[in-house]
Amino acid sequence: MSEALALIDYGAGNLHSVHNALKAAGAHHVTVTADPDLVMGAKRIVLPGVGSYKACMKGLDAIPGLVEALEERVLEDGVPFLGICVGMQLLATQGVEHGITCGLGWIPGEVRLIERTDPAIKVPHMGWNDVAHAHHHDGAELIEEGEAYFLHSYHFVPDNGRDIAAMTDHGGGLVAAVARDNILGVQFHPEKSQRYGLDLLTRFLDWKP
Repeated sequence: MSEALALIDYGAGNLHSVHNALKAAGAHHVTVTADPDLVMGAKRIVLPGVGSYKACMKGLDAIPGLVEALEERVLEDGVPFLGICVGMQLLATQGVEHGITCGLGWIPGEVRLIERTDPAIKVPHMGWNDVAHAHHHDGAELIEEGEAYFLHSYHFVPDNGRDIAAMTDHGGGLVAAVARDNILGVQFHPEKSQRYGLDLLTRFLDWKP
């Protein structure tokens, strides 16, 4: 767990809480950064995200060389990657919040508004909810059954069900986590999910995909 970890600061993340949670989970070398050169030297990468899909992607794109550095380290070099909340949603091909916005496209799919199929269902989906493990060949071993803290109005709909690592229920099934190769994304907030979240981060720090 002594490997250098880059916590990406692009003006759209709950950085303080995520940083503290990573340290509590056992990370010794966490660098909060938007510097592509530091990202290129990271052995693990965490991308948080709070706010709208469009604003988060705009913030990421606004930093010269950052997306390119992330793509090289994650897609080409295969370093373990964790996306949290909107940081997970940005893995999709596109989001439709405030118009269509292209995402990173690392896990094909679309981020859509949660549909209210029942007047009793509230949007945003906020609070504690069950996380149900999905059978999956990559990354799903990091997800365990339990309860996590959610806060979102939009949800990730992957094109391929094999990319779904966990589900939750809020008036119908919602994707709680996606995974592919060395990439893991969680819709919930590990940093707000107490022991369940810290245990997930500890497994991520030990993950050798």
